[in-house]
Amino acid sequence: MLWYCQMGCARTPAFPWFRSLTASLAVLLLTPIGTSALGQMAPSTAKARVTGEDVNDQLSTTRHSVNVGSTKLAYEATAGTLTLRDDSGKVRANIYFTAYRSTTVKDVASRPITFLFNGGPGSSSAWLHLGAFGPRRALVEENGKSVSPPYRLVDNEATLLDTTDLVFIDPVSTGYSRAASGQDVREFHGVREDVETTAAFIRRYVTRFGRRDSPKFLAGESYGAARAAALAQHLQDKTKMNVQGVLLISMVLNFQTIRFFEGNDLPYPLFLPTYAATAWHHQKLAPELQADFESTLAEVEKFAETEYTAALMKGQRLSAVERQAIAKRLANYTGLSEDYVMRNDLRIDASRFRQDLLRARQRNLGRYDSRFWGTDTEATAGGAYYDPSRTVIAAPLAALVGPYLRKELKHETELVYRVSTDKVLPWNYGSAQDGYVNTAPALRQAMARNPRLRVFVAAGCYDLATPYFATRYTLDHLGLDAAQMENITVEHYRAGHMMYIDGVAREKLKKDVVQFLRASLSSAKE
Repeated sequence: MLWYCQMGCARTPAFPWFRSLTASLAVLLLTPIGTSALGQMAPSTAKARVTGEDVNDQLSTTRHSVNVGSTKLAYEATAGTLTLRDDSGKVRANIYFTAYRSTTVKDVASRPITFLFNGGPGSSSAWLHLGAFGPRRALVEENGKSVSPPYRLVDNEATLLDTTDLVFIDPVSTGYSRAASGQDVREFHGVREDVETTAAFIRRYVTRFGRRDSPKFLAGESYGAARAAALAQHLQDKTKMNVQGVLLISMVLNFQTIRFFEGNDLPYPLFLPTYAATAWHHQKLAPELQADFESTLAEVEKFAETEYTAALMKGQRLSAVERQAIAKRLANYTGLSEDYVMRNDLRIDASRFRQDLLRARQRNLGRYDSRFWGTDTEATAGGAYYDPSRTVIAAPLAALVGPYLRKELKHETELVYRVSTDKVLPWNYGSAQDGYVNTAPALRQAMARNPRLRVFVAAGCYDLATPYFATRYTLDHLGLDAAQMENITVEHYRAGHMMYIDGVAREKLKKDVVQFLRASLSSAKE
């Protein structure tokens, strides 16, 4: 498997977790709005033929169509909230979701269904919904640069609706999801609590809409990938509900791989290939390294996991000659000066790199996509700065999602849609408070107990939030045998964390995911 990125190639605060997950952890991570080009029908007034209805559920169903290539795809959208109750019948929370069902498929029970969510914690599903896989998406220019308002939605040819039905879930306190009045929100804001709540929603959804027999997939981005890994195990162990596949987009499962904490040298070599990719993009490398992107990354990867890792392990035992040699190599691969690398003890964290690579031009780089840059006097002075790559998609999403849900999907509410929020903080990490979150063992256990479970991993080579080499490290340490590793598909994209904002990457992502879904369904029939 080639791990350098090729074209064929959270918010993430400190998340500590158990040193290892055991089976006990199973109890527990973008025009003004208008109608589409093909028009929109009035909301359906027909009574839903479903079971498990709740008087507190608030749902709106509308019918639409979208062009996917040369095919006109008719679909039904259901937007609203499902009520979650405790064993005594008391309402605990109202979970907002947006579901899309192809109306061209008659046998609903055999139609695959995918449950999707983003990460944060504190992020709604708007990113995957209106950025990547929904039938409508926020318009972002094909070169990845941001568009100016007024923002508008367009039909999304990259939607997955031609292959699977879709349910986008907003965790409690995000989107329109809220804890019930008088309910302690701390019961939802935590690793275990979040997994349990999401599992409860999925159980309610498949019961209410008759989808228990449908092949099921989970898709999570960033921290949502950590949720998906733990959720696969939880559904399997606690509800006896197997899933056919798990999609991990810009994943982080083991947070030790991305946290630059004192005493943790692991992230430095794992971020280095992304530093090199970034320096290559901004023309900061020597001519011989600028000549070929793929061979340069392959060279950097080898150095990162051999000489660089060994040098970091030596610590103060590293000789002056060795230290200077490593500093020279790091400077060559990062576009930084040898003196800078030496002054930082051979250890460059991602925030410093983003500030300092183009400091002479008074530019700071994006965390989610290091191809993007912004001008910020605070960054020039060494202070905090905004992430220019996040604003590319965040601004259109914030402007579009509420009107879209109200006008096109007919969901009426007085609430404000929270695209991202800090109202989930503080997040409860349980017994992992002094360690690192790691849901990789949960994924391993789920795959071990369900040999047909398949995993798809999408990684962007300009992602400085969850770098692709950290993804490799995590997968290489799952502890699966060779046969089980064959169930994992990894694809790389010449893009960042939200690779789907790039037109070429979005097209490739759609193709790769559809191929994965079909292969997973075919495997399940064998």
